[in-house]
Amino acid sequence: MVSLNNPQFLISFQNQFLKTNLPKITIGDNIKVGVKIIEGNKERVQFYEGTIIAKNNSSINTTITVRKVLQGIGIERIFLIHSPKIDSIKVLRSSKVRRSKLYYLRSLRGKASRLK
Repeated sequence: MVSLNNPQFLISFQNQFLKTNLPKITIGDNIKVGVKIIEGNKERVQFYEGTIIAKNNSSINTTITVRKVLQGIGIERIFLIHSPKIDSIKVLRSSKVRRSKLYYLRSLRGKASRLK
């Protein structure tokens, strides 16, 4: 019997669920994430477009924090990129940034929050 606490077993089990068709995404990218939404018995894809302000790498638990401004209010959402609820990730624009976390964008307004 295989021990569930064995690190090799856990790594091999998690590797079965890793997505391989993801684009190379970095901090500062403008992306469009397609999220599967289930309403009743129907399933549809809803797109969420924004800037990646943070990324946490840890194998299958890799997350990205995406920020968008809607009607003057900043909205942030955290996505597990290997989740089955994520249908697609498309990079719209890449920006050159020199930080690993762009939390300073929270305090900027309007054109000041643009990235080069």
